[in-house]
Amino acid sequence: MATRPLSPSSARSEARACVLGVTQSLTGRAWHWRGSNMELDAQAGGAPGLEQGLLAQLLMTRGVAPADVARNASPTLRAFLPDPSEFRDMDRAAERIAAAVLSGERITIYGDYDVDGATSAALMIELLRALGSDADYYIPDRLLEGYGPSGEALVRLAEQGSSLIVTVDCGAMAHEALAMAKAAGVDVIVVDHHKCSPELPAATALVNPNRLDESDLAAAHGHLAAVGVAFLLAVAVVRTLRGQGFFADRAEPDLMALLDLVALGTVADVAALHGLNRAFVAQGLKVLARRQRIGMAALIDASRITRAPIASDLGFALGPRINAGGRIGESTLGVRLLTTRDPEEARGIAEQLSQLNEERRAIEAAVQEAAEAQLVHQHNMAVHVLAGSGWHPGVIGIVAGRIKEKTGKPAIVIAEDETEKTGKGSGRSVSGVDLGAAIIAAREAGLLVAGGGHAMAAGLTIPTEKLAAFTEFLDERLARDVERARAGAAMTLDLSLAPGGLTPELCDTLEAAGPYGVGWPAPRVAVGPVRIVKADIVGKDHLRLIASGNDGRSFKAIAFRAGETEMAQTLLHRHKGRQFHLAGRVKLDDWGARPAAELHLEDAAFAD
Repeated sequence: MATRPLSPSSARSEARACVLGVTQSLTGRAWHWRGSNMELDAQAGGAPGLEQGLLAQLLMTRGVAPADVARNASPTLRAFLPDPSEFRDMDRAAERIAAAVLSGERITIYGDYDVDGATSAALMIELLRALGSDADYYIPDRLLEGYGPSGEALVRLAEQGSSLIVTVDCGAMAHEALAMAKAAGVDVIVVDHHKCSPELPAATALVNPNRLDESDLAAAHGHLAAVGVAFLLAVAVVRTLRGQGFFADRAEPDLMALLDLVALGTVADVAALHGLNRAFVAQGLKVLARRQRIGMAALIDASRITRAPIASDLGFALGPRINAGGRIGESTLGVRLLTTRDPEEARGIAEQLSQLNEERRAIEAAVQEAAEAQLVHQHNMAVHVLAGSGWHPGVIGIVAGRIKEKTGKPAIVIAEDETEKTGKGSGRSVSGVDLGAAIIAAREAGLLVAGGGHAMAAGLTIPTEKLAAFTEFLDERLARDVERARAGAAMTLDLSLAPGGLTPELCDTLEAAGPYGVGWPAPRVAVGPVRIVKADIVGKDHLRLIASGNDGRSFKAIAFRAGETEMAQTLLHRHKGRQFHLAGRVKLDDWGARPAAELHLEDAAFAD
């Protein structure tokens, strides 16, 4: 359908509704306010009450009701933690674990091989250790065993003496495997957060806020990562044992000390950072700063982080290192690191994970190049389904995320096995498009051997002969959702200001509304008008700028991996004599003698 051009009066009205009148930036987007107009002048940074007003504005534009601003300004567990008993099967799971602790049963924690799985497993192991139970753990090999519990592994653990197995970050869809475990006489508790089908597997207890039969209160916590659900179970277990007099002559476990694990797993699994998750991460970062967990301190050192970690460090520095073990190395490295009591072992594992992470980056780059070569044939598709033989299954999720960011559409990357005639796939979605539900529907339609996930991420196993039918199925099912999501795409801004307002104090005020992540986006600001004093390419295709405003103040800006974009080429070669507005996220550059605010550039627009 052809698009009717706006009348002059309509165009003027749209321009007034946009931030700084930008209806089409250098990346083709309009600039909209996230909330109300927040245009500040160069001197606004020191205005009385501005910090409190800006903080309240940031919270409210992220969905916080005015009456709830105080609670969200400093999120604590006391303010956000629900009663674990509100979740189905929670009390049953807690009572079964408590009984196993009291009778000295052998317990095995069966975890997934990613960060959420590793932190969930470590949390349960640490809890059971504190309760006097030396639990075993089992982490499947990504390449040899794939995702989720295998019936053979569960039966083998039972034969080795485990009478109770707790799966974490997996198991919600493991119907066949759990049926085998039940037949072998072993109890299995499932602690998960992935989407469930109407028919639940044969578990002793299944704790998952995304059960279709869950209560409204529990379902409201469907954004929790598995490690968050595991923490709630830990609270329930301690409460159950307290009620049975277990702590009459021994100290209770320090559950707050487990929040570093919860924070890492939550951020690394890109769980939405609002409500309870935001409290988990805010308090977990405080625990991380104390460096009490030997393995976590070693991981921070190996990541060359010299200050107290912030939320972005969990997603971009610590998480990828633990993931590297499960992706291309040994699947147990993450759990071993997070539960070791030996500093030397911790340092060794942390360095090994860092090396594996470097190898992962090289493998990822090769797979991404091959996958992107297929995009030219899929420009009309709602969902990009990219498949190749020889692609490493350990990096396909990362590559899917990169392609999703590049195209603005959901992407699924599949590593084909020519011998088995199957493919292992991983997908990443965009806001407003539920990929996990679509994958489950495809599995129920007979197109997949296995598959599941949540709205923003999913995994699957597919016969290669059904790739074309699967691609067509997704395109038909999700086309309208993707179209709506893309139609609503715009650069959303929280405030605009002159360069003089870009200060370290502003950075502090913006950080106060964090931690930021999925569902709780970091603030974006527009700075301008400015002239480009210097523009060049540094490192691996990063655009670096020095910009100066009419107020005589200048600042640095950098756009990562953007050197070949139209925006970068314009700012590099067509900036002379022109003024621009620059938009992005404010970061503190503390490398020099005096900290300064810089802009991590995401978009730009002509200002004249």
